Amino acid sequence: MLGILFSLLIPAWEAPDEPAHYNYVRQLADFNFPVMTDNDYDQAYQSEVIGADFDPSYSVEPFSYEDYQPPLYYLIQTPVYWISGGSLFAMRLFGVFLGTLTLYFAYCVFTKTADFLGWGRAVPWLAVGFFAFLPQHLAIQSSMNNDSLAELLIAAGLLLLINQVTEWQAADRSDLQSNPIEWRLLPQSRNGRWLVFVLCLCLLTKVTAYLLILVVGITIIFAHRWRWMAIVQKGFETFTVPFLAGCLWWGRNLWVYGWPDFLGIQAHDSAVVGQPTTAEWLAEFGAFEVGRRFVQTTFRSFWGQFGWMEVVMPPWVYTILAIFSGLALFGFIAHLITNRQKADHPERAHTPLYVLLTTLFLLTLTLYLAYNVTFVQHQGRYFFSSLIPISIGVSIGIWFFIGQNRSLEKLPDFIWGYLLSAGLIGLNLLALFRFILPAM
Repeated sequence: MLGILFSLLIPAWEAPDEPAHYNYVRQLADFNFPVMTDNDYDQAYQSEVIGADFDPSYSVEPFSYEDYQPPLYYLIQTPVYWISGGSLFAMRLFGVFLGTLTLYFAYCVFTKTADFLGWGRAVPWLAVGFFAFLPQHLAIQSSMNNDSLAELLIAAGLLLLINQVTEWQAADRSDLQSNPIEWRLLPQSRNGRWLVFVLCLCLLTKVTAYLLILVVGITIIFAHRWRWMAIVQKGFETFTVPFLAGCLWWGRNLWVYGWPDFLGIQAHDSAVVGQPTTAEWLAEFGAFEVGRRFVQTTFRSFWGQFGWMEVVMPPWVYTILAIFSGLALFGFIAHLITNRQKADHPERAHTPLYVLLTTLFLLTLTLYLAYNVTFVQHQGRYFFSSLIPISIGVSIGIWFFIGQNRSLEKLPDFIWGYLLSAGLIGLNLLALFRFILPAM
């Protein structure tokens, strides 16, 4: 309901890169496959249009700098474009639908992870409330953006991967101390076939979805305890079909853009002339000021800095959110320290699950930092590809403080998820009606 409200009320194009994503679908609907060219980005014109709040007198057709993206999301949106007559609202609603599916898979991940690691049953409720109602996340999933499909595939892939890890829980625990943990991800298994299929889709959706490939690979390595022959065998079984699927897209890019631009990113970078670079900012503002802006804007835009980053909530809102974030981080660290020796299962059985969740977050962080080395892209929404492990960390941090009070701990588990959700729902409504719509 909130997603529909955001989709309906936020003015057209007032979401990051939305016109460029729309124009990709428009080209496909006209049976023209997009190709990234140097004419696809005009910084001066785009700044003028954004500054005019997308006045209808301006055309948004020149916004086409997403033409280098893999095509799957846009191919799926093309029938929506045809049926709705190009309605942006209908295409936004499809994003809300994808976000709903993502929420389902995320909740399955939360419950399986909590059951396996012996966390309280309140942790999944808290995690799903945070995942669903984080204001910036809800705003992005209510817009037209290929992040919605990338997140869905990452969530589904994580669930399939965790299904493999949690199968070890049924094994004889005494036997785990003497025998290596076997990786059961085989193409012949049901989970294996579905995971291979999801990996194929990831390679045709978005570069951020490629992170799932690395997560699977690193999990295989840890599960096999560095036994390289087994790692190579399972890696070959898992990645051969996705690699062949990716070659279809990579080969097309090499044909169009030339070697070695198999992702089309070099064509994109050469076109976005005029976009602020980190080197320019360092020369103009200095390292300290750039670092301060990086931290502040990343934090704000993770929680909620809407539109094209021009709608900022009042400082008191971010102060409350900073206190909440600090407490959640402190509780999470305290949980890790106090529960290190309290595991119900051998640590070897836990390791792959911890590894895959931590790996996804660290890879997302690395990609974000690498992107900001070149361009000024202080946008916290880029962390949403790892929002599942972030939500788990936040929920554990909150539950740590609740668990210190025995009377609070005895309350029904779902109560805490409902309280967190209610607070975030209120923040969403406040942001939409008090800050976003008046500014737009």
